[in-house]
This record gives sequence, structure tokens and C-alpha cells, in this order.
Amino acid sequence: MSETTQRLIFFDGVCGLCNRFVDWVIRRDRKGIFMFTPIQGETAAGLIAPLPANTDEWSIIYRDAEGKFTRASDAVLTILSDLGGGWRMLGWFKVMPRDFRDFFYQFVAKRRYQWFKKRAQCRLPTAEERAKFLP
Repeated sequence: MSETTQRLIFFDGVCGLCNRFVDWVIRRDRKGIFMFTPIQGETAAGLIAPLPANTDEWSIIYRDAEGKFTRASDAVLTILSDLGGGWRMLGWFKVMPRDFRDFFYQFVAKRRYQWFKKRAQCRLPTAEERAKFLP
């Protein structure tokens, strides 16, 4: 798959919760369909328009295989759906109004550094993970 069609998860590289989510996805990505890049990195700077100053709005951004970008609860639910298996069923929460879903997403996003700590630097992938991460 080329870089332009690779499923790419942009995550807040200094967010403890976001890093845990990345670790969780890596463990369940049996097909190896996802790539990862910190939002603070070079890849994100080249692919995403300038980000809002409010970090609550961009803790997770997802580019699917067709190149469509989603964020917040849409991103998380699309990632779960793309994982396949039983996780696909959680994607059904998309039938709920986005404003309703994003209310809860933003509630956690606003508190993520307080609850899950903020790291001093972006996550460093292990040797086995390195091929799945872009700068």
C-alpha cells in the first residue's frame, strides 16, 4: 500500500492516553494495516492543515485507506471498525449524533494530560514497531 492510501493514525505524541491507545491498536492490528505518526511530527506537518491551538480538538486524527480524514469520536470509531472482528461492532456507535459522541470525547480529551499525564517527549517505537511509525 502506498503512503497516500495507508491507514494512518495521527496521535498526540506526548499524551499518555493517546500512546496507550496506539499500543492497544498495535496489539490488535493482526493484519498490519495501520501506520502511526505523532501529530507533532514531520509527517503530520506535511499532511494536515495547521492544527487548532486548542489541543482538545486533535488528540487523534485518522486517515483511512481512501485518504479521508476523521477526528475525535469519528476517528476512534472508524479505527475500531477498520480493526475488524468484534471491534467492528463498536463502529455502530456512529449512528449516534456526532455532537453527542464528541461531547464525551472532548470531556476526556480536555482532561487527558491530567488523568494520563503528559510526556516530556513523543513516544519512541520499539525496534519491532519502527516500520509502523512515520516521523
